[in-house]
Amino acid sequence: MIELNNYIISLAGWIELVANLISVIIIGTGIIVAVYKVLQVIRRPDLLHFNQARLAFSRYLVLGIEFQLAADIIKTAANPSWNDLGILAVVAAIRTFLNFFLQREMRDEEVAVEKASKHSPYE
Repeated sequence: MIELNNYIISLAGWIELVANLISVIIIGTGIIVAVYKVLQVIRRPDLLHFNQARLAFSRYLVLGIEFQLAADIIKTAANPSWNDLGILAVVAAIRTFLNFFLQREMRDEEVAVEKASKHSPYE
């Protein structure tokens, strides 16, 4: 039984590492995409293109935060202590709060971009 427990803890550690790595890759990709879109904003300085850049980056951030939260949950589930559970609760609350407001802002931005693109001379 102890061997199985050690195996599960080891496996959870690897899964946590992979989830964090995926998060870093996603957020890094989002930064690259956002920089590209910001460079387009410099070419066409208007609110529509700026909002599209922000919206694209927000999508990557939301997904990256989800992977980070999953990594924290896996880490705590594999070998929980009261201290780890408390830290997880605080981190989960903060990340959930960030996700909620990012998604709400994304929804508002999508509506604004859609309205602006209907009236944009560039599209």
